[in-house]
Amino acid sequence: MTPPPSPGPAGLGTPGPADLVVTGCTALTHDPRGEIVFVDDATIVVRDGVIASVTAGGPQAPPGAGHVDGRGTVALPGLVNCHTHTPMVALRGLAEDLPAHAWFNDWIWPVESNLTERVVGLGARLACAEMIRGGVTTFADHYFAMDEVAAATRESGLRAVLGQAYFSTQGPEGRAASLDFALRQRGAADGRITTCLAPHAPYTVDEADLAATAELAGEHGLLVHIHAAENREQTANSLARHGRTPIEILERAGLLDTDVLLAHVTGLDSARDLPVLRRAAERTGGRVAVASAPRGYLKFGWDTTPVRALREAGVPVGLATDGAASNNTLDVWESMTLTALVQKSVERDPTWLTARQALDHATLQSARAVGLGDAIGSLAAGRRADIVLVDVTGPHTQPVHDLAATLVHSARSGDVRTTIVAGRILMRDRELLTLDVPGIVGELSGLLTELVDRSHGKRIQEYEG
Repeated sequence: MTPPPSPGPAGLGTPGPADLVVTGCTALTHDPRGEIVFVDDATIVVRDGVIASVTAGGPQAPPGAGHVDGRGTVALPGLVNCHTHTPMVALRGLAEDLPAHAWFNDWIWPVESNLTERVVGLGARLACAEMIRGGVTTFADHYFAMDEVAAATRESGLRAVLGQAYFSTQGPEGRAASLDFALRQRGAADGRITTCLAPHAPYTVDEADLAATAELAGEHGLLVHIHAAENREQTANSLARHGRTPIEILERAGLLDTDVLLAHVTGLDSARDLPVLRRAAERTGGRVAVASAPRGYLKFGWDTTPVRALREAGVPVGLATDGAASNNTLDVWESMTLTALVQKSVERDPTWLTARQALDHATLQSARAVGLGDAIGSLAAGRRADIVLVDVTGPHTQPVHDLAATLVHSARSGDVRTTIVAGRILMRDRELLTLDVPGIVGELSGLLTELVDRSHGKRIQEYEG
């Protein structure tokens, strides 16, 4: 995929003045092997939206530079929500305690036939506010009317990987619209928007469309973001109808030879699919990645993403929330905690997943999953200055014996004090600076009655699994 514009080689030439300096924090950094290292009493210097240095101690903020006092906080790379549908916050709590087929066919897909661009834009803005408050600085979105989501991204100050979703039932126009959006919006919002192609899933997009998408992705250097093997029922149905698993269908279509982000993969057929993904990872150098949203799987009674097996196969696994219609929340911090706990349970192994491994998936692995592994995911010179400060002085996070464990198992998203993207402060001391939440909620509330009306009997698609 096409990376964001490069900030240039760090340390070459005469450095300009600092735009922002964060002092007195403990910084979560990575050593050359990717292992997490905490730097006490750290100073983070930002120039032109890029981290210039992370040092122990260091100078105070020079005159003219913005200053954030980080005492009592841990500085982390901003979290990445690797798979979501931001406008679906407008449907939060609408369809509860249902199996997937009823959730889709009886509720979500009828309601989504009522979507307007204004509802999409308001939902996306409310979602951005929620993510900023939860320490998310980048999100990968896959939905409809995505120009509205791009506008919300620009307004909020967040970073995003955006794709216009399509089904084969839309005909060639659906795929063309997805490509048109990707080419028009690539590099927008001062480079904070990266774009992708977004076929919905192998059960709603036929193999000819998938193969054409693979060709377009290679031609234009675009990531492909797609739901795949969401649950075991989908995999069983795919085998019954096509003689191949969803993963094998993607391989045959050529999508596993592109930069591809697979959402969920809880229905992985280990014997058939893991060798396919391992070969793809070896062939492409790890460009095939998975996004895992554990809260939704627990709600639907699904299995969970096999993180350990995927990691051993060389496939990066990033953390996600899916949409708030199914997950109820866009809290990636909760996804990190649940990933650590659920993996211990399904593997019957208390040594897996460790707190440090969970932090790795929340930072570097998530950055790699969305194709931005060279730009974000680590606090280091030359990386984009996407930084969150987490307050660890509260009674629920004290005392601190193991800082990694404190962050994963004691801290919560509500402990995020300050959120910074590209050197710009989007939230300071819990005060949102870019979005008017009461105004957004007030306008959206007036549109909900028409949005949730299902009396028309229409659906945007049919879920068969």
